[in-house]
Amino acid sequence: MSAREVGSLVQSFYDQTTSFQAEFRQSQYTKVYDRTTRAHGTVVFKKPGKMRWDYDEPNGQVFVSDGERLLIYQPPDEGERHGQMIERPVSDDQLPLAFSFLTGTGRLERDFRMRLLDPRRQGFQGGYVLELRPRRPTTHYDRVLFFVRLVGEGNQRAGYIQRVLIIDSAGNRNRFDFRNPRFNANVDDARFRYTPPPGTRRVRP
Repeated sequence: MSAREVGSLVQSFYDQTTSFQAEFRQSQYTKVYDRTTRAHGTVVFKKPGKMRWDYDEPNGQVFVSDGERLLIYQPPDEGERHGQMIERPVSDDQLPLAFSFLTGTGRLERDFRMRLLDPRRQGFQGGYVLELRPRRPTTHYDRVLFFVRLVGEGNQRAGYIQRVLIIDSAGNRNRFDFRNPRFNANVDDARFRYTPPPGTRRVRP
C-alpha cells in the first residue's frame, strides 16, 4: 500500500468524524537538555477548529482553542498562589497546527508531502507510519508522523490515528498516544470556553 493510499483511508475516516475524544499519554523530549518529560490527561477535538487538552495532576495545564485563539492555563508553581493564562493566535503554537487535520481545518493531500516509514523500525508492528512534511514550511515543526491502524474490509476499510509524533528542526520530539477513543459523540461548544481560577495572571502577545 502506498503513502497516498494510507493517507486517503485516514482522510476519508476523519472526513466522517465530527468529534474525537480520548485519553492521551504525552512524552516530550527536549534535545538541548537531553531530557524527557511525561504527562497524561484527556483530549477532545470538534470540527471546525476546536480542541481542548486537560492534563491530569500534578501537571494540571489546560489548552483550549475555539479555532481562532488558544488559551493555555498554567497552574501556580510551588510556593505561588496564582497561575497564569497565556492567550495567543492558534497560528503561533505547535499543537493547533500539527493537529489541524483532526479539527477539520487541514487536508493531508493539500497540506503535506507524504511517505511511508518502516513500522518495525518505529516500534509499531501491524500498522502504518505515515510521515508528513508540510508543503509550506513552518517554524513550529519539521515533520509529523501519524501511526495508523487500519480497520474494516474492502470498501469499509478505514484508517485511524493511534499515535502522533511531532518533530521540529532542532530534533525535539513531542509524542502523543491515544487510548479509548470515542468518535462522533455530542460535544457542547461550552467545552471550548475556559475561565481560569480567580487571581490568574493573564498574558497576551
